[in-house]
Amino acid sequence: MQFDIRRLDIYRKVPKDLTQPTYTGAMVSLCTVSMIAILFCSELFDFLSPSIESVLYVDDPSELSQLPVHLDISLPYISCQYLGIDIQDDLGRHEVGNFERMNNLPLNGGKGCRIKANFYVNKVPGNFHVSTHAKARDSRGLETNFKHVLHSLQFGNPIIGNISKRYGMEQQTSFEPLREFDQSGVKLTGQETHDYYLKVVPTVYEEQGADGGTQLHGYQFTATHKGYEAASHGMRVMPAIWFRYQLTPITVKYRVLRKPLYHFITTVCAIVGGTFTVAGILDSLLFSAHEVFRKMQIGKLS
Repeated sequence: MQFDIRRLDIYRKVPKDLTQPTYTGAMVSLCTVSMIAILFCSELFDFLSPSIESVLYVDDPSELSQLPVHLDISLPYISCQYLGIDIQDDLGRHEVGNFERMNNLPLNGGKGCRIKANFYVNKVPGNFHVSTHAKARDSRGLETNFKHVLHSLQFGNPIIGNISKRYGMEQQTSFEPLREFDQSGVKLTGQETHDYYLKVVPTVYEEQGADGGTQLHGYQFTATHKGYEAASHGMRVMPAIWFRYQLTPITVKYRVLRKPLYHFITTVCAIVGGTFTVAGILDSLLFSAHEVFRKMQIGKLS
């Protein structure tokens, strides 16, 4: 006797002439298809959109012994010939003047200056400041006006800040909290000393990939600003713009997580199967209730 493999079919078909279409069944079917389409699109969007996981731990993962700093600031009322950047820290470092990677751009016909500088600071508490200290001899008798616009201040790899914006981690990214910070308003006299207190946090960005993934090191920071007119022994102190920084021992790691394909397939199967099952139960209940009501109307309910 030949074995018929069709006996293993658990999805046996019912002839169409043995089924009965109903209005309630049509409405449930439309709602079911719409619900499946909405849930499928939602799951597809979630699958294509990576999520960000943050982890805190005690360490500084960067192998660099010094911290790169990128500064872009405009002083519209002091000429470039009088300005310089000084660096000091708790290890005794004290450098005064210009640096190799420092570009001074004249503003307002030479009356102002835009400083774009890239330099390194040691990973200990310290400060760097924009002032006329380095050109003290040339600036004697100069009426200084330290109104300024801080276009950008970044620590470490600047690329990681752009990545954080791309994934929408923060509207105003903490990699550049002082971006376009304007201290050139009419309410200021220009004789104020400006102190920026910076808490710098080492940050790691990690994204998995087929080639092993990428890992970038950067630094977030918080900033507090204070402006005041300084005086010593009854005499006004020459103003400056100070950036006082301190590194924290806590590192933040951002990991970009992407859902695997099998998770997406499993979820889609659950959506389709679950929706059809619930819709079938609902349709059966509505049909049974309709039949009971119809028999009550014709008096055949027993």
